[in-house]
Amino acid sequence: MCQKSISLISGSKHTKMALHNQLKEYLDDIVCIKSYAIDEGIEDVIKDDLIVISSQIAMEELIALEKIDLKNEIIIANRTISHGHVDDLVLLPKGTKVLFVNDVKGTCFEGIEALKKIGFDYLEYIPYYPGINSIPKNINIAITPGEYDKVPKSIEKIYDIGPRIMDFTTITKILNKLDVLDEKAGQFSQKFLKKIINIGKRLAKSSNQILNLNQHLNQVLDGLNDGLLVYDMFGEITVFNENLKKMLNRDYKNIVGKNIKNIIYNKKLLSFLMDKDSKEGQIINIDGMELLLNKFQLSKGDSSIVIFKNVKETMENSDRLKRELIKKGFYAKYTFDDIIGVSENIKRLKQIAKKLSKADITILIEGESGTGKELIASSIHNVSNRKDGPFLAVNFSALSDELIESELFGYEEGAFTGAKKGGKVGLFEQADGGTIFLDEIGDISTKVQARLLRVLQEKEIMRVGGNNIKSVDVRIIAATNKNLAKLVNENKFREDLYYRLKLGYIKVPPLRERKEDIIALMKYFISTETRADIKISKEVIKELLNYDWYGNVRELKNILSYMLAVRDEDTIKSKDIPDRGFFQTKGIEDIKCQKNELDLDEEESFILKKIYELNKSGEIVGREKLANETKSTKFEMTKYQMRSRLNKLSTKGLILKKKGKHGTVLSEKGKNLLMVIMG
Repeated sequence: MCQKSISLISGSKHTKMALHNQLKEYLDDIVCIKSYAIDEGIEDVIKDDLIVISSQIAMEELIALEKIDLKNEIIIANRTISHGHVDDLVLLPKGTKVLFVNDVKGTCFEGIEALKKIGFDYLEYIPYYPGINSIPKNINIAITPGEYDKVPKSIEKIYDIGPRIMDFTTITKILNKLDVLDEKAGQFSQKFLKKIINIGKRLAKSSNQILNLNQHLNQVLDGLNDGLLVYDMFGEITVFNENLKKMLNRDYKNIVGKNIKNIIYNKKLLSFLMDKDSKEGQIINIDGMELLLNKFQLSKGDSSIVIFKNVKETMENSDRLKRELIKKGFYAKYTFDDIIGVSENIKRLKQIAKKLSKADITILIEGESGTGKELIASSIHNVSNRKDGPFLAVNFSALSDELIESELFGYEEGAFTGAKKGGKVGLFEQADGGTIFLDEIGDISTKVQARLLRVLQEKEIMRVGGNNIKSVDVRIIAATNKNLAKLVNENKFREDLYYRLKLGYIKVPPLRERKEDIIALMKYFISTETRADIKISKEVIKELLNYDWYGNVRELKNILSYMLAVRDEDTIKSKDIPDRGFFQTKGIEDIKCQKNELDLDEEESFILKKIYELNKSGEIVGREKLANETKSTKFEMTKYQMRSRLNKLSTKGLILKKKGKHGTVLSEKGKNLLMVIMG
């Protein structure tokens, strides 16, 4: 039976639970604790032996709501940051900008002050709470006392320090008011001391980890081919690696901590280093050696970092590497600048591909033949962290199973009749440190699929006829013009391999779904094939824009090459367009197969017909207009239901939802399917 009773009141449920558990830790056996949260609603006026309120803000709310008996003994808690959650913050560098996120303005500023009071006054806090619409740029760290859901999505790193707890003095006041201070003082101080010791242990462990990391980092810095120098605004050296000592012929053992003026005597180099402006590409001759210097300022300009490269060695290594890669064909020829287009489809594709480039994950590219899948794979490699490594491409549709295995994995001497003496290194080994592009992945057998899965899972390969396992560091980009998901359902492609390949995914739109790119592509192809100033007549442009381009960009390039060859003037005219037999066609049966694959129902067919009819009459089509068209039919629906149906049709690639005066229109795919539906 409890001797006394205490009521705890906080603003939020989250804070209530944290403070209740804190009180329970010391008072559970002798005091009954009742807890309330204002945001959960309080029905009756609260009366008790002692009332503890989480903050002055909560007190003011209770008075306004008339939910507290002011005649009772009341303690307004002083709260501080829970020490159990702050050890990670110690590692944040001085001056780091952090977003401090809380539920309301008042508690937001209280939280910041609490952090400053316990020693975290070297961070730059930006308050954030509901109602603030924007945050300063270049902030990717947030600290929050349990309000995780209120942190902006743009934040990359979140430190959740939990709700603020009652401080030492508040707990002491509560124990004293309940006449249990003498009884509980020893227990309270022991628990508090134990928490401080545990924090100390964790920080000591972190400190040891940092020490080990610094030792490893120094080994890495000393192993660099380049010279590296880091110094502060006064010239005091913090990093001076071994290779720089060799370049500058300095054999001092303890350079860190010394001033660059006492280490470097070349006046031109000293002038460059002490100049406050950042500089790149400066070449300085030191004792007959030409060094390329790049200088960068660290945050707030407190320190500078300078990279020294031996000009002769750098040029020789770069030229040698490129020559070897080009000679073997292991060179990514294309960049994102080679992906031509102005359409939203192509802009979005490039945006996604660039983001995936940096992630170093396996990527699956799906698209029809001629859409430029290898061009995209090559571009991804050229902006990835592997850009200095090899890029190898293999087309599975041109190889038999036996050739695929020996090409990809290599073979040992005597593995089969005709095997080369000494064996052969496979493409995976040759691509080590780089990227391998597996084109037409949908054509490989289940046997090769199983071997490929091992490479993805274990990053290991075994040569044909061998028994040694070799580790490989290779990024895989796969491509197909087939529907792999359909092949998985038909048990023709391994499901586990499919999902391993599809960690990153790019769907390349066919040219007929981005016709606004056709003119830009034609101009580009003309500029790459001739130096003559060739024009294209409006009639030609109009006719080519009406064609569906089932051979995609490759077909457009071929037809343009033909027209350039047969033209009589510097303007391509209608007579230069080849006969229809030159163009690639798509049979009606292929369109019917597409319809079956898309599983188009009667309601969706009805909506497609209405869009077609309204487009034909010149009306702007929106969801409200279409919803009105369904009235008095068996497909009657609201504009909100119509929005859902249109989203589904858009996902299937059957409609294009354009802005402004264009409204919703059928895509080429949608028009072709409607032709089948309408017979």
